[in-house]
Amino acid sequence: MLLKDKNVIITGATRGIGKGIALEFAKQGANIAFTYSRSVDEAKDLEKELSNFGVKAKSFQSDASNYDDSHKLIESILLDFDTIDVLVNNAGITKDNLLMRMQESDFDIVINVNLKSVFNMTKAVQKTMLKQRYGSIINMSSVVGVKGNAGQTNYAASKAGIIGFSKSVALELGSRNIRCNVVAPGFIETEMTAKLNEDTVNEWRKGIPLKRGGTPQDIANTCTWLASDLSSYVTGQVINVDGGMLT
Repeated sequence: MLLKDKNVIITGATRGIGKGIALEFAKQGANIAFTYSRSVDEAKDLEKELSNFGVKAKSFQSDASNYDDSHKLIESILLDFDTIDVLVNNAGITKDNLLMRMQESDFDIVINVNLKSVFNMTKAVQKTMLKQRYGSIINMSSVVGVKGNAGQTNYAASKAGIIGFSKSVALELGSRNIRCNVVAPGFIETEMTAKLNEDTVNEWRKGIPLKRGGTPQDIANTCTWLASDLSSYVTGQVINVDGGMLT
């Protein structure tokens, strides 16, 4: 197992990509601490599902966009898990609209949840990783953060910010054997995309060289590699998991 006995934090893991990562990490032997905002029942169900792999799993209700909450979260996790080997900053939202119609509040909340949460969690966890001289930080961006997208100025800004932040962290912490990388998913088929018009989804698939949408498992596989020692010489990188969309 690639992640046997590693202790992992995943933010926003009760559904979609976050849940896919949590399940794959548990299959690979990692102990999982994950956060959720409101879905108490889903969190408890995921705890049980992860525990079935013979690993330790615990959910924490926390707001990653809140600085104090993030630091209290790390303190609580360390009481249960002793060390933190991997951090996956996955929590994120969208509030799409054309710039001319976008409200200031829609811009601010997306920046706070998507980008400031990455700052909060990384800053909160770095003390532990610096002390143990080891760690892998995986930040979830998007192909939209690489190329932009009409109607998503707030989302694109937040995801592009994650890339710049992560490259800087990689430079700052690399001498202590702490790696920081970015995963930029393309069109990933989750519960959210299942609500979209089928014709729209098919048009998107046609524009992807591999002619299909990605799955949470596709993202989880890449994250597993980045979390494992197989990628011990990889840091400061942006990995597009997009079926060739940006090729």
